[in-house]
Formats: sequence, structure tokens, C-alpha cells
Amino acid sequence: MTKQPATQKVRCAVYVRKSTEEGLSMEFNSLDAQREACEAYIASQKSEGWFLVPDHYDDGGFSGGNLERPALKRLLADIELGKINVVVVYKIDRLTRSLLDFTKLVEQFDRRNVTFASITQSFNTTTSMGRLTLNILLSFAQFEREISAERIRDKFAASKRKGMWMGGHIPLGFEVQNRKLLIVPSEAETVRHIYQRFLECGSATLLVQELDAAGVKTKTGNFLDKGYLYRMLANRLYLGEIVMGEESVPGEHEAIIDRDTWEQVHTLMSTNTHRRGANRVHPPALLKGVIRCRHCGRAMSPSFTSKDGRQYRYYLCQTAIKIGHNACPLRSVAAGEIEAVVIQQVRTMLRSPEMVVKTWQVSNTEDSGIMERDVIDALRRLDPVWEELFPVEQQRLVQLLIDRVEVEKGDVKIHLRASGLDTLARELGTIGNQKEAVA
Repeated sequence: MTKQPATQKVRCAVYVRKSTEEGLSMEFNSLDAQREACEAYIASQKSEGWFLVPDHYDDGGFSGGNLERPALKRLLADIELGKINVVVVYKIDRLTRSLLDFTKLVEQFDRRNVTFASITQSFNTTTSMGRLTLNILLSFAQFEREISAERIRDKFAASKRKGMWMGGHIPLGFEVQNRKLLIVPSEAETVRHIYQRFLECGSATLLVQELDAAGVKTKTGNFLDKGYLYRMLANRLYLGEIVMGEESVPGEHEAIIDRDTWEQVHTLMSTNTHRRGANRVHPPALLKGVIRCRHCGRAMSPSFTSKDGRQYRYYLCQTAIKIGHNACPLRSVAAGEIEAVVIQQVRTMLRSPEMVVKTWQVSNTEDSGIMERDVIDALRRLDPVWEELFPVEQQRLVQLLIDRVEVEKGDVKIHLRASGLDTLARELGTIGNQKEAVA
């Protein structure tokens, strides 16, 4: 009697998903129904060696429009580990509703020799016809999803046109009850006080300092900064309106600020902006984007002031800008002085043999093709011509060479960018070769 060959074992995983959490608390919910049907299908294929793995891959309350789902990520990780041969789903759109995501999943499945089965749709991803049919089906699923999204956007816009508040950040002065904005009297008084004080002092910086001293905080319990203040002054919800793109319509909620006060505040803001802009000449900011305050750990921004017809440049800490100078022990540094210190330190480091060797070693490990003498030649070419470079080119080289400059009272620390030194060597090497060719 001929012995029959043993049937190869096929490890099957059931993946189930539901877009909303509605009904998941029930004793027998949609996920349970999907799982039960899939398990029955796997049992029917027992003769083919199919058996169910014990792990559950259930995503309740997750959309099929993307792959950011915890159970799906676990499933894909187990596939990479070789724990699964077949993925079983109730319907293909339980796996994904996106054609692009579906393509990515199929590629990952194929790489690990994994197939998947939909128990309500007879498909086999190992055949070209099966792939074609699946792509067609996923195209319709994605089309349905996009149509649903358009309907939601249209409904959202229609509700806004009626003046309904459609969610989002709840501003100071309001609370939400039954999906409607209602005024909180105590907070509304704070909002009116802020608008009135801005008209009186005319300075956001002074007002932020005053509010900070008075202990005024945002709805989340944080102190107000200038960015938050300007957003408050520009929020048309306080005027009793709902914003739709660049338009606004009367809202269902009551206004906190009357139109006359609103117009006065925005006239003042416009005048201040125009005054600042009229006197602003954009000077070169050599360290823009790389200089930071070590006390606060925040970036420093270029600024300037004019006195007696002369312009003085500074780098201001973001803490001092947003909250006030008293909030930062450093506050600001003179731009000319700090730039001179940084450039001098950079040029000293560029002449350092240790830095040359370090740069060459980094370049060598990255297979860049840069030799030690190339780096040395590049650095030697840069130093004599630095003063002849235009400010824009000097700024570009600083951005290329420096990762960050950390400033505190009495100390400056510079962190070079090794990859920038590699790029510089290439650029200056090319320029040198061109000059030699011309000569």
C-alpha cells in the first residue's frame, strides 16, 4: 500500500476591522461576526493543511484609508518573522480601502510568500487574473471612499454657511454644549480686557508681560505669548462669525467683542505692521537658523533697531520675543559681535589638522571619494578669500559648515557639520580644477 504524502501545514491569521467604535461594547459585535465567519472558512480548508494561529488581529475603530492600525502592524511584523502563510479577511476592504496601500501590502506579502483570502470574494493573489480582479475591486472601494469624503466636506461647508460651529480648538471665552458655542462669562471678561488693553498700550510685547504678571493663562493653563495673543486678536469667533476659507458668515453663537472694538484693534495692528515694515531693511543674518539660546534651548531670530539714523542688529531669543525680555537671562546678543566670534572660531577650526583628519575620516567611511589632500586644499582655498565673498555666499557657507551655534552669557559653542565640510571640499575642488584648466 502506497503511503500518502503528509499535507503541508498552512498557518492562517484572521484580520478583522471596523471603522467606528459604535457597537464594539456589545457582547457579540461586528468584529466577532467577521472572525467567526473567517474561522469557519479556515476549518473548511482543513484538508489542505490550513489551521488557525492563536493570535487575534482586531482593529476596532480604525479607518481602512491608511495603514496606521496597531493590529495590522502586528500582523505585518509577524509576516516578516515568517509566522503566517495566509491572511484571511471577511472582505477585501477590511484589509484596506486604498489601492496604493493594497499594492504595498501585496508586495510585502509576495516578498514573504504569503497569500490572502477573502471569504466573501473568491480571489487568489498568486494568479495574474486574481490580481487584476482585486485591483478593479479596490479601485471601486477607493472611489467609494473618496465620494464619501466629498459628501462629508460638502456637509461640513453647508453647516458652516448656516453659522454652525463644526469643531476644532475651543478659544478662551467659550465652552461647548450640545455642539454649540456658549460664552463663559469670566473668560469673556478676560478677552474683552485683552482687546481693550491692546488698544490702550498698542504693544503686544508690553501686553504679554502685563498679562504674565497678572497670572492670565490660556484655556489649557499655559501663559500667553505673543503668537497666542495675535491669534486671539484675529479670531473672528469673538466677533460672532464663522470663518469659511477667506470668507466669514454670521454664527449661531453670541459675540464677545463688538464690531467697533474689533475694527479699532485691527486698524492699530495694521498701522503697527506698516510702520515696522516701512523701516525694515533686511540686513544679512549670517547665523539665521543655526544660532540658539543655551539658557532656554530655543532658536534666536535676527532683529534690528534704529537710533540716530544708525541701524543696530541683534539676535533675539524666541522666549524673549514671545513672552518678554525678563523671561530669558540672555535676551539678545549683538549680531556683529557674535558673527565675528563665530567666523573667527570656524576659521581657526578649519586650519586645525585635527579637524582636517576628522573630516577626511568621515568622508572616507561614507565612500565619498574625497581624499585627505582634497580636504586640505579646499580648506586652504577658503580662508584667504573669505573676506571677498558676498554676504549671501558667506551665509550659505555658514549654513553648510555649521550645524548649530549655542550661546549663553560669556560662552559660545559651535558644532560643525561634517557632511558640509565634505560638500565644501567637493565644491572648492571643482572650482580649483576649473581654474587650473583655464590656466
